Amino acid sequence: MTAVTDEDHGKGDGTGKPDGRWDDGLIARRAAAAEAREAEETAPPTPAEDDAEPQVEAYAPADGPLPTRLDALRELVGLSRARLDRDTLAEAGRVLDEAAARQRLSSRHTVIAVAGATGSGKSTLFNALAGASISDTGLRRPTTSQPIACSWTDGAAGLLDRLAVPGRLRRRPHPGPAAFDEALQGLVLVDLPDHDSAATEHRDQVDRVLALVDAVIWVVDPEKYADAALHERYLRPLAGHAEVTFVVLNQTDRLPGEAADLVLDDLRRLLDEDGIALGEHGEPGATVMSLSALTGDGVPELREMIGRFVSDRTAATRRLSADVDAAAARLRKVYVADGRPGLGERAREEFTDRLADAVGAAAAGQAAEREWRRNASRACGTPWLRLWRWYENRGLPGSLDRMGQALTPPEEELTARQRVEQAVRIVADAAADGLPGPWAQAVREAAFTGAQGLPEALDELAAKAGASGAPKRGGGTETGRSTVPQLGGRPPKPPRPKWWPAAVLAQASMTLLQIFGGLWLVGQIIGVLEPGLVTPALIMLAGVVGGPLVEWACAAAIRGPARRYGQDAERRLREAAAGCGRARVLDPVAAELVRYREVRERYVTVTEFSTTGR
Repeated sequence: MTAVTDEDHGKGDGTGKPDGRWDDGLIARRAAAAEAREAEETAPPTPAEDDAEPQVEAYAPADGPLPTRLDALRELVGLSRARLDRDTLAEAGRVLDEAAARQRLSSRHTVIAVAGATGSGKSTLFNALAGASISDTGLRRPTTSQPIACSWTDGAAGLLDRLAVPGRLRRRPHPGPAAFDEALQGLVLVDLPDHDSAATEHRDQVDRVLALVDAVIWVVDPEKYADAALHERYLRPLAGHAEVTFVVLNQTDRLPGEAADLVLDDLRRLLDEDGIALGEHGEPGATVMSLSALTGDGVPELREMIGRFVSDRTAATRRLSADVDAAAARLRKVYVADGRPGLGERAREEFTDRLADAVGAAAAGQAAEREWRRNASRACGTPWLRLWRWYENRGLPGSLDRMGQALTPPEEELTARQRVEQAVRIVADAAADGLPGPWAQAVREAAFTGAQGLPEALDELAAKAGASGAPKRGGGTETGRSTVPQLGGRPPKPPRPKWWPAAVLAQASMTLLQIFGGLWLVGQIIGVLEPGLVTPALIMLAGVVGGPLVEWACAAAIRGPARRYGQDAERRLREAAAGCGRARVLDPVAAELVRYREVRERYVTVTEFSTTGR
């Protein structure tokens, strides 16, 4: 760009008209300058600006942390889509998209935005760094209405397209020391509109470009350096981007004496309160300095710092890494749990105990033991005693024979169902304890979904655990679809031990002795047999005494087997309830916990190599 200078006046055809045109003073010079700017803005971009030669140099080695973190973040988002809402993952998705877009573009270039408030002198600083009057400056506000870019080298067209900088606003530095500075080769400097502009579209452009550039130079002046809008809207939220941030106190020529140092110290204090790490004493962080763009004081030092920053060629990597840190910080509340969540062995055992209690495993074991004893009494007891017991129990509603066939009262049915629901609720709360909200909700939903139909399944499996074909109560069907679910069933008839036939034979012998002795005595009484009471009486007495003795011996012998049979029945029912509860509740809950651990590992990978300490 060629500026009109005072030396140009008087040159031309000797009439005081440059290039043969009449120059009547200041007004004509301003008109000529306006025409030159208009011609430059409407002229097509130079071939150098359209040079979109792809640059595919990597930002970091293949084993560097950024590719690993981006891959982990991508997997994290993929695994979480079914558990987290779209708004929660929106920022992480944007970071991934922007990282992919930036890595497809030139890695030889570093895009630095110059941002500031109205009247801070950012356009003046932009021109000073470019060595030419590229961006308009003056008293008219806002001076900068659209982003203006200055590229030191070719190949930045793709980056400027990404920033939506129009071709007519793409410039090259004025030929001179700044343009040929080797350290600045690869620099793309962008002058932004005022971030506090009254025009909403200007602020929107600032926000859009700031999210895409590699680094930012914030220009503040002595009057607005403590502006709350700047600190609350930009500096504080971008505290994690300190390594790609420059904060420049401009217009120090307006401050007398040591006032510039005092203002600069107060600016550092405010930045520290914003959480921005300051790059002092060789530590990574934001660069803070003072200068005067108008007088040029401090501009060479800033240009030198920018040159070292650009020559390093890590700005894009550091910017993307800071973006990943910011996205991870926003997701922390949905991935980081308090304590060590999980489903411990104790919680599993308690859940099994509650299901066994709900299904009546202990009662079923006791019933099985009583059934064993009852069968032993029937097989080994005296016929007269069995006849008497049959007579006593005949038709009585509380008899043992009818207890197993009686329907469970509706109150007990409701209680059994409530116990199952309570067991599921307790184990779900134990598994979700300490989990972040979305994952705790997912665990509870998995438990409650699996628990649907659990009472019916327990009833069916309880009947199968006792024996195939055991009678079911309450109208249950083989598929478990009963209108009134029943838990448990009458235990099957227990098997007889090998010694029972001998006991039955002995009892029958005692009965035959009683009958034989009784008939012998009757024959003597009626005179059919010869008198002799001692022998038949002894035979009959042996049968009368031997029958109860055989029954007592059998009762003592079956005590242990009956207990073991009852315990085995209880164990089978307990295992059936545990297996059903495990398949329907515990396994889905465990699957959700495994999924959470997977995303938690991905999240740890994302934050493991954080450069901001977040």
